Amino acid sequence: MTPWLDAFVPAFGLLALGAVLRRRLLREDAVWAGMERLVFWVLLPGLIVSALAQVDLATLPFGRIVVAVWGALAVGAALSVLLARALGHGHAAMTSVLQGGFRFNNLTGFAICGALFGAEGTALSAVATGVIVPFVQFVTTIAFAFGRGRVRPVAVLRQILLNPLILACVIGFAVAALGGLPPGLGPLAQTLGRASVALGLLCVGAALSWQSFRDRAATQALTGVLKLVVVPAVALGFCLALGLGGLPAVVAVIFMAQPTATTAYVMARAMGGDAPLMAAITTTEHLAAVVTLPLWVAVLLALA
Repeated sequence: MTPWLDAFVPAFGLLALGAVLRRRLLREDAVWAGMERLVFWVLLPGLIVSALAQVDLATLPFGRIVVAVWGALAVGAALSVLLARALGHGHAAMTSVLQGGFRFNNLTGFAICGALFGAEGTALSAVATGVIVPFVQFVTTIAFAFGRGRVRPVAVLRQILLNPLILACVIGFAVAALGGLPPGLGPLAQTLGRASVALGLLCVGAALSWQSFRDRAATQALTGVLKLVVVPAVALGFCLALGLGGLPAVVAVIFMAQPTATTAYVMARAMGGDAPLMAAITTTEHLAAVVTLPLWVAVLLALA
């Protein structure tokens, strides 16, 4: 029981604390916007680089991880679009359902896997992030580009390649292949990484919108079931079919079971999506994940 409490209470406790701080102590939007940029551009990349630098790529079933994760993401993206169309939503709302149906909150993934499985869990979390982020960025960028009536391949490629998380993944894999970070830089990157989880989860909690529960409740509920139940089940099916077992499979499915990213709201607002619906989906998925994530971890540990 204690390992479960140590894994889930800090993660969801920080979400709740962020929500309280946003409404009681730090009410200025600029404060949270600055912290979000700090996490996205500096702290989280530091965590990814430091974790990937410790991975022994030669012993990692990387190909099977990629197939399992990308397969689940592809199914999630396709079902999200079909769900939005079945509910009669236009393109703007469809992009919110899409983001809610297959994007993920890597910060809670890092927090939970690191608490449950230690340094190896953190390293595999970085691998999962490195596999997921390029796929998610490509699909969401294309989806929003279609809404504007024209897809410009060069602009899409530039946006993907300049994503700081993708750059961190490339650097991290390269450093791992070269034998790890040199003395001094390793501890620096690890310190930045430790700060990213706590500060990032506070920002996630602050971004949740409690006023949006009644906004298209059926869409919220169905998108949540797709993201928190169907997509991780599909990922588990891919792992079993590919013979991917052990901790790599557990971490891959846990990441697929995460609620959608809070940055999805920022993307929806900036690129012409349905921002109110995105805020509603983000909030309800994080609340539902308080129940679904521990259940998924229990199932995975029992199978493992």
